[in-house]
Amino acid sequence: MTTLFISDLHLDAERPAITELFGAFMHREGRQAEAVYVLGDLFEAWVGDDDPSETGAYVADRIREVVDLGVPVYFIRGNRDFLVGDTFARRAGMRILPDPAVVTLYGRPTLLMHGDLLCTDDVAYQQFRTQTRDPAWQRQFLGQPLAARLAFAAQARAASQARQQGMIQSDRAQFESVTDVTPATVEATLRRFGVDTLIHGHTHRPAVHDLDVDGRACRRIVLGDWYEQGSVLRVDANDRVLESLPFTP
Repeated sequence: MTTLFISDLHLDAERPAITELFGAFMHREGRQAEAVYVLGDLFEAWVGDDDPSETGAYVADRIREVVDLGVPVYFIRGNRDFLVGDTFARRAGMRILPDPAVVTLYGRPTLLMHGDLLCTDDVAYQQFRTQTRDPAWQRQFLGQPLAARLAFAAQARAASQARQQGMIQSDRAQFESVTDVTPATVEATLRRFGVDTLIHGHTHRPAVHDLDVDGRACRRIVLGDWYEQGSVLRVDANDRVLESLPFTP
């Protein structure tokens, strides 16, 4: 059997074709898998489990259908959906993992992350991440009316897009460097956990990177996003295959 890894779907009501692709993927492949791992940014934004969005309900139902067939679904929070909580997890039947998390895949310890913790050159983002992961900040934010939280999320997305466009126009090479992982941080993370395989998303740069860490042959597998297509990593006892999933908008 095969274990499936996906990330960075960024599902929302404005891109129904990708949401439908996710549903078809879970129906066609998810129910046949040994397990499904979603490594963050399942949603474009998530402002609390009390959000009654149709997209959230659809996604929960598609995951629950797979779980009810006996296929476990695991989730690591991303930078867009770090407020996914226990209520939504119970509704979907999925299990939330810490970031980072070490799992055993066919006898091999493997490190799973969303990936944003590896982008340490982006100092402004890391400061924002630290602030928004603080339990006190989250309690204060979730205590606001839903409309206010939705407005904050929209404003934060617009500010992020404006910042990225400004960086691209100013120095595209620096933008590419800052928004990608920091190599030294990757090596330090693999060294810290003592594993030779790391799987993550976040950077939207799907690839398989072979590394040498203190004389150990290591591998970093980066999942792709679901903006123009789908992306899935299929892992079994013998192979790891990273593929795109085409869709018709």
